[in-house]
Amino acid sequence: MQIFEALEIREFPYFLTVDATEGETVRDVINNINSHKVYLLVDHDTKKIWTYNGPNSSFKLQIYGGILATMLRKQLRLFYRIFSLNEFSINDSTFQEILDKPLGEGRARTIDKEDFSEPSPIATTGEIIIHNPKLNKAMENINAIPLPENFRRIFLIVGGSLYSEEIIVESFLQEERTNIDLIKMGRLNNGFTFFNDRNYSFRIVVKDRAIQGIELFIHNYDKMPLVELKTPVIQEDKISKEGNIGSLIKAFNIPDQLSDTIHESSTDGGNSDPNKNI
Repeated sequence: MQIFEALEIREFPYFLTVDATEGETVRDVINNINSHKVYLLVDHDTKKIWTYNGPNSSFKLQIYGGILATMLRKQLRLFYRIFSLNEFSINDSTFQEILDKPLGEGRARTIDKEDFSEPSPIATTGEIIIHNPKLNKAMENINAIPLPENFRRIFLIVGGSLYSEEIIVESFLQEERTNIDLIKMGRLNNGFTFFNDRNYSFRIVVKDRAIQGIELFIHNYDKMPLVELKTPVIQEDKISKEGNIGSLIKAFNIPDQLSDTIHESSTDGGNSDPNKNI
């Protein structure tokens, strides 16, 4: 088994890998000390490339790790397939089996600056399209992956929408039963969305080469409020309701002369001549 660490650098190409095959087993590398790192594991026996995102690794580094895994697969002539080790809990037999695998040499090599083509001096921009997956299918893929230990999910992003979790009491007779439902907070705006200062941990769920969702976790011992948005999200239910355009135009139609009947009736019981001026 070979292990490579994904690194972020300050100049082009901004990320690369270094050989992290030090120690006797994978367990010597993937541990709590390195929880802020992202690793690529090349298993030559099974022809698999495992990606592992430490629970405290940055969101950007996880993105870089996915790109580097694809480059590593191309380097190995596509005979290897990419899998996510984060799909398994740490106590899962598959996870433990990989941790116990011995480290050694192999034909995979580090991805260096020379493996990247220089960027074009003329930048071109194209249309950016966000494909929104079906919520039910996306949640099925997301919930199939166990939650990280000692973390709780604060909210998640599916497509361009933000969701939070709410505990619903289904029954309180005889025994209390609750269910966790997703509450749509709104659609993310086009630009930055700032959250309350928090030490978030991100997790990206990818299925069939498509991002199913992005989850944000905090430690269990964090007793702060669940989430606070510093920039509002767009409440679609307030802007997407159908209405009668005629009623809207009528509401802005101010008559040329206002009747004084209402004012007079309030003082003389409504018996005044409606044509009489005050």
